[in-house]
Amino acid sequence: MPIHVIRLGSPRTPGEGVRLGTVRHPPRGVPKAELASRDFYDVWFPTLAPSAEAVKAGRAAGDSPRAWQAFSRRYLKEMKAPEARHALDLLAALSRQGSLAVGCYCADEARCHRSLLRRLLEEHGAEVAG
Repeated sequence: MPIHVIRLGSPRTPGEGVRLGTVRHPPRGVPKAELASRDFYDVWFPTLAPSAEAVKAGRAAGDSPRAWQAFSRRYLKEMKAPEARHALDLLAALSRQGSLAVGCYCADEARCHRSLLRRLLEEHGAEVAG
């Protein structure tokens, strides 16, 4: 059963499993007790979120391919840290046993760390949906 890479806050799909919020901060104005029922996430998992500095650079990237490449390099470097590598290995192993989802708030996956996270999960042997 694969890992679904999703936009947090979007409606859940059948068979999606547990949602992990791979974001630096919980959504503003949403009580903790409502995070799951409002389709954000079941578990906050900031280990795979970009650092605050990388997030700032990513937001500033806008439509600039050069700035996006700089963000991508920075995030991928961050994901080489032991804690991140262990988390990626764990999620890859779990993807072979059951369904789960990882996500971020960004509207466009192509300009979001979750596109890079998708690639990293695949590189770690995860079964990734679509």
